[in-house]
Formats: sequence, C-alpha cells, structure tokens
Amino acid sequence: MKLAGVEYDIVWQKFRRGTSLFFPCLDPQKAREELGVVLKRLNIKVVVKTTIQEGVKGIRVWRV
Repeated sequence: MKLAGVEYDIVWQKFRRGTSLFFPCLDPQKAREELGVVLKRLNIKVVVKTTIQEGVKGIRVWRV
C-alpha cells in the first residue's frame, strides 16, 4: 500500500480490533482518502484521527 508517497507492507488480516497504527504525513486529508480506498476494498472498519506524535504530524488509525 502506498500512502503519502511511502510504500507500506501491512498484513491487514493481522490488524486486530482495538489496535492502532500511526502513519506520518503532511497532508492528512489526502492520506485518509488513500487509506480509505484500501480499507473499503478489504471491508475493514476503522476510526482515523489527525494527530501529532513526538512532533510528527500524521494520522492514527484504530480498527473497530
């Protein structure tokens, strides 16, 4: 999966409910859209929030 110009190798089947991932990015809205395409195809429901973690802007994705 390519998100904000960076290639990620994520095994979405192992992404369990209640866990989260952080993706650093400069344009959170565009990253949400790119991620939404992948997750919709896989039928995975998530909550996405724009956050700053250790001074780095990005999105945090929780599986629900």
